[in-house]
Amino acid sequence: MVSSKKQSPLDAVSKTIIELLQDDGRRSYSDIGRVVGLSEAAVRQRVQRLTESGVMQIVAVTDPMQLGFHRQAMIGIRVSGDARRVAEAVAEIEAIDYVVITVGAFDVLAEVVCEDDEDLLSLINDVIRPIDGVLSTETFIYAKLQKQLYNWGTR
Repeated sequence: MVSSKKQSPLDAVSKTIIELLQDDGRRSYSDIGRVVGLSEAAVRQRVQRLTESGVMQIVAVTDPMQLGFHRQAMIGIRVSGDARRVAEAVAEIEAIDYVVITVGAFDVLAEVVCEDDEDLLSLINDVIRPIDGVLSTETFIYAKLQKQLYNWGTR
């Protein structure tokens, strides 16, 4: 979940904690504490504040193909009216894992993970296109996922 509230700048310790967890989300609080110079309890509190404020999430990253989801795609959506309202409706769809509002050729971009082409067609035809305000869609099928990292840190 992305927070829309403006966050105060993170201090160096919080940034290091985030980077360590991005490298290994299962790293122990005591190990992190040794690196950043805090107690295990202090690290636990920092991590809790960072997650509760929406600065970060700790999740398991999976390979969709190995879980039976053989079709991934980006769907460009052109909207009539308020793109925010359409983006909110699209974000509620379980098969969609990423939604952004853009200011380019498409008003909304949504990444989907589906079991197969029939599942993708049903999602577009029966779920996305009927949303009030959706003018058109264009689908970009992923032929191969070349790179996907979540360890870009706190630059």
